[in-house]
Amino acid sequence: MTPPRFASSFRFPSPSPSPREGDVRVPYSGLLDFVAGVFRARGLPAHRAREAARALCHGDLTGFTTHGATNLARLYLPLLDSGRCDPVAEPETLADSGAAVLVDARSGLGLWTATEAMDLAVDRARTHGIGLVSVRGGTHFGCAGYHALRAVEHGMIGLVTANCGRQRLAPPPGTAAPMLGTNPLALAAPAGEHPPFTLDMSTTVVPTGRIRAAARAGDRIPEGWLEDGDGYPVTDPGAYDRGEAGLRWLGGDPATGGYKGYGLGLLVEVLSALLPGAGLGPGHDTSPQPDDDVGHLALAVAPGRLRSRSDFLEAATAMFGALLDCPPLRAGEPVTYPGWREHRRSRERLAHGVPLTAPLRRELLDVARETNVPFPDADPHGGPA
Repeated sequence: MTPPRFASSFRFPSPSPSPREGDVRVPYSGLLDFVAGVFRARGLPAHRAREAARALCHGDLTGFTTHGATNLARLYLPLLDSGRCDPVAEPETLADSGAAVLVDARSGLGLWTATEAMDLAVDRARTHGIGLVSVRGGTHFGCAGYHALRAVEHGMIGLVTANCGRQRLAPPPGTAAPMLGTNPLALAAPAGEHPPFTLDMSTTVVPTGRIRAAARAGDRIPEGWLEDGDGYPVTDPGAYDRGEAGLRWLGGDPATGGYKGYGLGLLVEVLSALLPGAGLGPGHDTSPQPDDDVGHLALAVAPGRLRSRSDFLEAATAMFGALLDCPPLRAGEPVTYPGWREHRRSRERLAHGVPLTAPLRRELLDVARETNVPFPDADPHGGPA
């Protein structure tokens, strides 16, 4: 059988880049302790610093390194140091109807406010079968999949969405004026005897972190990630931060489904920002806007309140098992589903350490010296990074 046209020899850059000279592995527990210590040094209470560290290090553990410790010095510490994020914020409940709650995060660190929002959604789902927590006044919350997976820990389905506050990164089809953010969403669900299903995605082709990671590494990017003002593809990742190129929606051109990605971006904007009253991307002020007043949605569904929990898990085992049993087109490339590879990668990194690139390790060592928080030694048993 002739393979489909898209199955060429080209491979898109992996979320977990190939090892380079100077890369090392550090124990996950040591990295977690370090990040939590840095957050404590910036004024976060100990338990929230720990939760924030877990959310941040999830990116390194699963391989989505653009949302991991690389953002500690580049995103979260500047957010705290600028005063745009309050390290001791106490979220306020604004409305509570039982199954649905509206919360003002009051500029708390999204890494833990989103965690607490999902935990509250899970608690309400135990009573009502479904729990919805709508959040305004938030900040960047890291990997959406981490927060969705908290529902799976309780046998539930978790849905998480977030807009980018008033920040505008991607234009609607047919204009060059950016109006929306990358607007990520994540759905996590139990898969019975198999690793959880975890769909964690931006509604643009890639998030900005993938673009900037390629620029730092000196790599080119595939056609289809960025386009210039005339709609032509751009393969220089540095063009994005120079203002010479913009993000594309999932699906790319309108003829290949770009309106679907745009529609998903708007769906996230409605659920994350319009619903709670958070900062909206679309507006008449076209000047650059910061990603303040981010909106989140945390939704938990308890399948056991609708059908037998054992029947649900048995069906999930059969469904995801059937996918794993599909005959692969290419030897050595098994058929999987979103979340399967990340689960396997997490287990490997828990056992053998989390890989850090040499530049990232230097950045974190600088943070360690500045905060007087010990940085973990390389794992002597970790093997090649």
